[in-house]
Amino acid sequence: MPRRDPDSSANRRKGAIPKRRPPASTATASTPKAPRLSGPSASAGPAPSPRKKRRFRPGTRALMEIRKYQKSTDLLLRKGPFARLAAEAFLVLLFSDACLCTIHAKRVTLFPRDIQLARRIRGVDDL
Repeated sequence: MPRRDPDSSANRRKGAIPKRRPPASTATASTPKAPRLSGPSASAGPAPSPRKKRRFRPGTRALMEIRKYQKSTDLLLRKGPFARLAAEAFLVLLFSDACLCTIHAKRVTLFPRDIQLARRIRGVDDL
């Protein structure tokens, strides 16, 4: 009677799990390894298998970001653009108030004295 190979396709049944081979021993395990370099050029071998990206439940990531930004003290907006935006908002409101002063004086031309009056009524000193 011939001996059957346990890995042959005729001997496999539905749902049977094939036996795995033990990992091959490497001869380089006893040799000292070179120090690892960082960067894309350092990897000479194949890249490791990509791990599955972790998925958080809805809302968890938002709460993590809220906690992160509440702990930090760094600026979230750059100083230059924010300063220009604040200056523009200040000037727009000042000119709109000065325009009301011009209309109150029954004129259509904005004079420097209208801007001075608007600043005086606002209470803005030497800005």
